[in-house]
Amino acid sequence: MDKPARKRPFRPVYLLLLLPFVAALWVPFYNRVDPEIVGIPFFYWYQLLWIVLGAAILIPIYFWETRGSDRG
Repeated sequence: MDKPARKRPFRPVYLLLLLPFVAALWVPFYNRVDPEIVGIPFFYWYQLLWIVLGAAILIPIYFWETRGSDRG
């Protein structure tokens, strides 16, 4: 039979994943029109900004995971 999968310990770097999650769900914070950037209301550019920030937050987590898998 196959061995059961090892349980991996919790790593604090995973808490970074909560930032874009909370920022996108906290709608009363960004439910407004002003300030506009190049005519784009705050409501839209805030969400688009978090797409970029979310990707930037995933980068250190990815490198942390790939570095950890090299150790065996």
